[in-house]
Amino acid sequence: MIIGIIPARFASTRLKGKPLKDIGGKPMLQHTWENAKKSKLLSDVVIAVDDERVYEVAQRFGARVEMTPKDLETGSDRIAYVAKKLFSSEIIVNIQGDEPFIPGKMIDEAIEPLLFDKNVAISTLAKRITNVDELNSPNIPKVVFDYNNFALYFSRSPIPYVREVASDKQKLLVADIYKHIGLYVYRKEYLLEFTS
Repeated sequence: MIIGIIPARFASTRLKGKPLKDIGGKPMLQHTWENAKKSKLLSDVVIAVDDERVYEVAQRFGARVEMTPKDLETGSDRIAYVAKKLFSSEIIVNIQGDEPFIPGKMIDEAIEPLLFDKNVAISTLAKRITNVDELNSPNIPKVVFDYNNFALYFSRSPIPYVREVASDKQKLLVADIYKHIGLYVYRKEYLLEFTS
């Protein structure tokens, strides 16, 4: 089985109560969950929460919800905590709760490498940056790939460094610079090893 898990922390460091922020009359988390449910490859979508308020709201809109300890350090730790309970799952998809507009099709595209190659343990998504504001925003993680499309590193600073260009706009014209999309797909055993 392929299970999507959405980690949703109420006490987000950058925006407290973020999962419950209203977007068009619905909580951000509900948008994320509804779009994840549009994936053709996910067998189920579970929301991993650390707060009763988020738990209650998610239950009201019909989600399967799992309570996790507040002291888990990362979203990956929260995902692994829930994944351990999902005995029949083989592939786990970490869908960030603050990705309310992620299309189900993109989730499926991230899953496919693990279906076609048993040696692939993890995959993610990235999109080319096309404007200077995204390039310079510390709120948008950037990713650099090698020639085989394996991620080398992630940063909130503009990467890679591009020599001999006069402006950030020129960087975008001469270099392929990518932003990370908030999604990771893991083989369950790799996720549990990675977070242990």
